Amino acid sequence: MRRSLFGRTWPNAVAVVLFVFFVFPVYWMVATSFKKDTDIISSTPVFLPLNGTLQHFTRAFHSQGFWTLVLDSITVTSLSVICSLAIALLAAFAVTRMRFKGRKAFLLVIMIAQMAPWEVMVIAVYMIVRDSNMLNSLVPLTAFYMMMVLPFTILTLRGFIAAVPKELEESAMVDGCSRRQAFVKVVLPLLAPGLMATSLFGFITAWNEYPLVLVLNKESAQTLPLWLTQFQTNFGDDWGATMAASTVFALPILVVFFILQRKAVGGLTAGAVKG
Repeated sequence: MRRSLFGRTWPNAVAVVLFVFFVFPVYWMVATSFKKDTDIISSTPVFLPLNGTLQHFTRAFHSQGFWTLVLDSITVTSLSVICSLAIALLAAFAVTRMRFKGRKAFLLVIMIAQMAPWEVMVIAVYMIVRDSNMLNSLVPLTAFYMMMVLPFTILTLRGFIAAVPKELEESAMVDGCSRRQAFVKVVLPLLAPGLMATSLFGFITAWNEYPLVLVLNKESAQTLPLWLTQFQTNFGDDWGATMAASTVFALPILVVFFILQRKAVGGLTAGAVKG
């Protein structure tokens, strides 16, 4: 009985500890955004801002160019996710359903691109964009964000397409559908979990990206990650406004995650073991 009780208790205890470990920084960010300046700099930690204030959020919302940055971030993120999904869907279908020369080499290149850290390519990317006279533009930023999420998207969707029986497509083509119609009407609806998972990953990656926008768009056409660095005063960092801005910055990710969480979680696990 004791062993059985211990066997049920320790996994729950570990789960609680891990939950607190990962959630507490987020809680501290949100709590700090509501604290008064005296509570933020106090030597005694204030865990519950009972006498809170909204002045930090007011400063964040009224900061220069906030709504323009929001629009630019949404534009870059949405376009990079949509374009990567469209390209990856065709590439994943080709490497899964078709046999052609260089197929394995192509998959190897995709895996290497997925493992390579994009930060090491910042200088090369900057030189390419500079020589193309496209600095401080959203176009190259969108293109490189799309390239960042494309390898993961291809590999994940490949697993989902491989899990769809070929017989379903063949039956549709026997009934008069073309190859394209069979894919759109039969295969595509079954890929919803994979599309949700990859779109969530792409959204988080593009929304949070900082080094590229810092290098390519330092003067104009910026996104929200750069906005988080502007809250300075004559006395140093304005931590209240910074935490309020960080909270606002994290809200779209939370909203997208809660909308897609059911299919996204299943998509990540299923796409990782199939194919």
